[in-house]
Amino acid sequence: MKKMTLLQHFSELRRRIIWCALVFAGAFVLGLWVAPYMQNFLTQPLLDVWPDGTLLYSGMSDGLMIQFSLAAMFGLLVVLPVVLWHIWAFVGPGLKKNERDFIWPILLMSPLLFVAGAGFAFYFLFPIAFKFFVDLNQSALVPSVMLPAARDYLGFAIGLLKVFGVAFQLPLVMVLLNRIGILERSRVIKMRRYAIILIVILAAILTPPDVVSQVVLAVPLWALFEVSILFMRK
Repeated sequence: MKKMTLLQHFSELRRRIIWCALVFAGAFVLGLWVAPYMQNFLTQPLLDVWPDGTLLYSGMSDGLMIQFSLAAMFGLLVVLPVVLWHIWAFVGPGLKKNERDFIWPILLMSPLLFVAGAGFAFYFLFPIAFKFFVDLNQSALVPSVMLPAARDYLGFAIGLLKVFGVAFQLPLVMVLLNRIGILERSRVIKMRRYAIILIVILAAILTPPDVVSQVVLAVPLWALFEVSILFMRK
């Protein structure tokens, strides 16, 4: 393989950054058209448990700002695989074979685990959590009208998707720390009970303040923790 100078490396890096920026810009423009469908998709779990529900636009620019934020999110989702590929194409040639064999599965599994975590939250947690909140608000003893703001709801829903997507990266983090010699498998097994307590605390911090949501996050994290141990070297 031909060696490159430092200036050539910077030139290649700039070229790859420009390509990623162009892909994001194109995806953002497409996202402006896709945004209403995304909003409908993200709102559906709430309307499934609240058939007569109505979301509130509290400001004149709410619809526009929601469309821009969803278009940006769509752009990030589209550009993420492109960014990961360019990262691999940039650093891969300089790695040893054993390093390449270790890193490329991480780059592949990370977005897959993120999607799995977000999907778990959307299809399993959302119906439970939203039904809990709707029933709680509608059972208030004082006269009340439930009109959640559209921007607040989408921020809450997208925040939960991000939390679960990041939380599902636990196996990769544990295996990575194990392979580079920081985290020993035997030590993890000995500290299992403390890890479970930490998982419960994290679930309580990262989820809405109801027991159901906390359990829904803590149980899969515990399962992922146990699976991670299986892939750690002794």
